[in-house]
Amino acid sequence: MAGSSGLLIPLVAGIIGLGVVAQVLAARLQVPSIIFYLLVGVTIGQPGLGIIGRGTFGNALPGIVGLAVAIIVFEGAYHLRFERIREAPAATFRLVTLGAAIALVGTAVAVYFAFDSPAVTWELAFLIGALLVATGPTVITPILQVVPVRDRVATALETEGIVNDVTAAIIAVVVFETINPATESDGLLLAFTERLGTGLLIGLIVAGVLYYALQYVDLSPGDAPRNARLLTLAGALIAYAAANTLATEAGVAAVATAGIALGNTDHPYEADIESFKGDITLLVLSFVFIALAAQLSLQSLIDVGLAGIIVVVAVALVIRPLLVFVSTVGDRFTRPEKLFISFVGPRGIIPASVATLFAVELNDEAAVLREEAAELSGAEAARLTAEASTLSSQADILLGTVFLVIFATAMLEGGLARTIAEKLDVIPMRVIIVGGGKVGRSLATRLEDRGENVVIIEEDEQAVERARNEGFAVEIGDGTDTDVLRSAGAENAKTVVAATGDDDANLLVSQLASSKFDVERIIARANNPDNVEAFEDLGVRTISSAMATAWAIDNQIERPAIAQWMTDVGRTGDVQEVEVKNPDLLGKPVREVGPMLPEACLIALVSGDDHEEAEVPTADYVLQEGDMVTLLGRRESVRDGMTLVSQT
Repeated sequence: MAGSSGLLIPLVAGIIGLGVVAQVLAARLQVPSIIFYLLVGVTIGQPGLGIIGRGTFGNALPGIVGLAVAIIVFEGAYHLRFERIREAPAATFRLVTLGAAIALVGTAVAVYFAFDSPAVTWELAFLIGALLVATGPTVITPILQVVPVRDRVATALETEGIVNDVTAAIIAVVVFETINPATESDGLLLAFTERLGTGLLIGLIVAGVLYYALQYVDLSPGDAPRNARLLTLAGALIAYAAANTLATEAGVAAVATAGIALGNTDHPYEADIESFKGDITLLVLSFVFIALAAQLSLQSLIDVGLAGIIVVVAVALVIRPLLVFVSTVGDRFTRPEKLFISFVGPRGIIPASVATLFAVELNDEAAVLREEAAELSGAEAARLTAEASTLSSQADILLGTVFLVIFATAMLEGGLARTIAEKLDVIPMRVIIVGGGKVGRSLATRLEDRGENVVIIEEDEQAVERARNEGFAVEIGDGTDTDVLRSAGAENAKTVVAATGDDDANLLVSQLASSKFDVERIIARANNPDNVEAFEDLGVRTISSAMATAWAIDNQIERPAIAQWMTDVGRTGDVQEVEVKNPDLLGKPVREVGPMLPEACLIALVSGDDHEEAEVPTADYVLQEGDMVTLLGRRESVRDGMTLVSQT
């Protein structure tokens, strides 16, 4: 085992190098990177080659882990936007309150009754329950990077992870004080409130100072982006250190508060900060996960045995689905989305780091008691020896159970997340609109109202701000840049709309979408009618601004009623095209299918492989596999009709 200072630098460099390799490999295989971090840690640690052990980093590991957690939590919180949370505010709030309570109590009950050991008291059970409430951005973000679910699903998971990281860490520290005889508890509620309040206050102060510095202080024009990045990183570390100095584990609350507060303000250098923080986070995340996994003794996992497996099953297959379905009742989430959220609940860095810290403290206290017992004799020595044995057993059960849940949920849920998402069909095909002007935002409004997952690409700061204020997901950048298109999700887009006021830009966007990303449907706006032919030569569906205006005026003249009704699509009425997949409808004539549709929903057109063009079906027309039907009617009726027609 390497523990000398001469080997420490090569070990740290080696861990970081292995972490980068793991990240690249994970990106290549499209699986969450945490799986490879854990495998690397186990391989080079005590369960495997024994290159790294508990004495490798001496007493420095808790401090290293703490600062790394500060960076990771701040980065995750910085990306959390209030406008995204508004997409499902009720469900998100219930997940971090009612859902967290169910996780805490449910896990504690499972632990208490699964272990047949006098060392497992209710206090220890609730300590493990508190730690396992936390999912966290360290495990959720890597999954969402390879599983591009709908924004409301991603936001619910991200918010739950960030908030529960904070509350879980604080609750765990408070509960631990009731177990460890070396500490004194001032009361659970009071201790929790003090730590949370300290974190919130320090976090807001740091966020305010950072905002003022970024907004009003001259950061040296040539080096301003770099200085802004370094200033923000320093602020996160200072917030963590200051809050933790005042109250144990209040630092997590401080960095989360600072990240959310600063991230939701309009300040300069936002893109630079996001990019830099993301790179730093990947490095510290890989180091911490590998280092902590290497500390784990294989015997600790073996000792929890069948009881630990029972806890894993209860946490992943019983408690998690229960809290998700209770928290999302009556909300905007579909049943497949609820099932996916139920499946994605891996535990991350907070339970791993805090459990390791607690286990070390319990073992240290047990060692002190054994030393005291060695100097005594009789009943008192026996009592101290028994108490030390209990503390050691509690440390082993705590560490073994927490890490077994982390390993099982990270490996299984992380590894199978994309497969499960594909089976549940919760990875939406995106609609990317390049151009956040009036045309782009108006189109986005109508598409999102119909349930599409829309991302706007825009580089003008004012247009970006307007689009975000209206609640749209915006990718900042040039839509003619391949990397920007990829970042916006072009690889998983069913439609790309080039809607800028520059025909050259629209033409280039169309070419990239076709050649680089093989997008199914590309639609371009031609501001100059003379350019329509150039677009159509690429096979791009083209809308000429001049012709669109002429059509609209003609509709108002010749068919004003339907023109007015069509203008109001998405409010009182709707028209949608959907593929017929329901086996109960295939092979049936329209006269039989009509009564099966919701009231005020009609089949207006039918198109498909066997049709050269769309046609109005007769009552005798028999629906066939591959047919596309156009449903017309009241908005909600059409939505229900789409669900009926497309269900398999």
